[in-house]
Amino acid sequence: MSVPAAAALLLAAALPALGAAPARAAADVNLARNPGFESGLAGWTCSGNSGTVVGSPVRTGNGALKAAPAGADNARCAQTVAVRPGSTYTLSAWVQGSYVYLGADGTGTTDVSTWTPSATSWQQLTTTFTTGPGTTSVTIYTHGWYGQPAYFADDVTLTGPGGGDPGDPVPGAPGGLRAGAVTASSVALSWDAVTGATGYNVYRDGTKVLSAEGPSATVTGLAASTAYRFEVSATNAAGESPKSAAVTATTSPGGGDPGPGPSVPKHAVTGYWQNFDNGATVQKISDVQSQYDIIAVAFADATTTPGAVDFRLDPALNYTEAQFKTDIAAKRAAGKSVVLSIGGERGTVTVNDASSAAHFADSVYALMQQYGFDGVDIDLENGLDPTYMTQALRALSAKAGSKLVITMAPQTIDMQSASAGYFRTALNIKDILTVVNMQYYNSGSMNGCDGKVYAQGSVDFLTALACIQLEGGLDPSQVGLGLPASPRAAGGGYVSPSVVNNALDCLAKGTNCGSFKPSRTYPGIRGAMTWSTNWDATAGSSWSGAVGPHVHGLP
Repeated sequence: MSVPAAAALLLAAALPALGAAPARAAADVNLARNPGFESGLAGWTCSGNSGTVVGSPVRTGNGALKAAPAGADNARCAQTVAVRPGSTYTLSAWVQGSYVYLGADGTGTTDVSTWTPSATSWQQLTTTFTTGPGTTSVTIYTHGWYGQPAYFADDVTLTGPGGGDPGDPVPGAPGGLRAGAVTASSVALSWDAVTGATGYNVYRDGTKVLSAEGPSATVTGLAASTAYRFEVSATNAAGESPKSAAVTATTSPGGGDPGPGPSVPKHAVTGYWQNFDNGATVQKISDVQSQYDIIAVAFADATTTPGAVDFRLDPALNYTEAQFKTDIAAKRAAGKSVVLSIGGERGTVTVNDASSAAHFADSVYALMQQYGFDGVDIDLENGLDPTYMTQALRALSAKAGSKLVITMAPQTIDMQSASAGYFRTALNIKDILTVVNMQYYNSGSMNGCDGKVYAQGSVDFLTALACIQLEGGLDPSQVGLGLPASPRAAGGGYVSPSVVNNALDCLAKGTNCGSFKPSRTYPGIRGAMTWSTNWDATAGSSWSGAVGPHVHGLP
């Protein structure tokens, strides 16, 4: 769980903005439509009607974008551009303002973004990406940050091989949407092909859940005996059509669940169990303190098959596989959930295409059956592709059923914006996600939801950063506070258990806050997480002994 200091990450993220865009081949042209906003907002869509075109300041021409964040809206302005699969692109824009972001979504590989904390005059942001083997369009965007003034953007360029004519008309809405085969966890959909469309977006109950190249798709990861409303839109280089007429389908009853399994309590404590000896107390699963409701076994191992994982007990623990399985079963019988954690500081698991997503789901499910795990924890500290990790987790959900436990442990930098890969993945699987226990340590200073900068190791750091997730789309039950169990467990960011409890009180009840106090309370907040149960044991279980009862006593 140890990670580099966020200050270094922020510096690295900002560096591309300081240089000029790389030279491109003469054949490459600017694929962005209305890049200088000379035609108003034509080709661009801004969230919450946050964008306007102004005549000053401008970098070139007669117009520039002005977009004003408000409340939970970060003033995202975007357009969808046709691209070619397996090609490299350079995205740049000139911006002014505080905390201005530039990025690309839907690349089919790793989505990218870059930003500047403060541009008092025109500053160029630049980033590059390579499209996946099946990618025919990407969405480029700018956005600001919560609580910050309006930002400005001008002269947006996306250079690389063109994928279509940006002058093509936006396709019409698909017709004939119909539901086909239905299972306890999936619904097959089909619709009439749309002339001029290069792809389609599928929406479930108003939320986009997947993209398709042709006029059919199967939505997975659904709950049994549940009615869902589906809509579809068509896309091409010019943009996205209106949504189709909706169709409702109800999943069939039963099926999919591997067994009764435990249920995660309303307020839960998560602890990581170390499958290695690094100086902390060596534990068996049976030794894990009773206050922990979710036990994350750290970590799975990557295999030579892209996306696939395996797990083997460290021989140094002198722990037989038979006893390990028995201990997991005993914890589950006691109402605890045991999940397999993927990643960690040295984790090298990569899920970046349909094949690796399938390998991930298949291998994790096989390990769940082999050892009795209740689910999976995503702790990939080197980034993740939201498109294919979403696909992998939904495929796993379709296999494992509604009792699947999915937890995440992103770094603070991964949850600063809803457009970041981790945050997007969490929102993509919100209907099957258990909890995101962000790591509030080894971080350095970060932005809170009020736009102010907070230093790690304080109650304000916990509450102001949690507010971003709580106001950014996650349900309070899907937000937990991740802290080290002792000063030895992390390089920085340790706080005493009383500070963790104060932060939980502040978020749940509006009491014991520091200088930052959320505008509302979140009594359903899930709880807290620690690295690790082993380090907690080394410190006399003081963390779980103090935080556990407090979490379980929340309203």
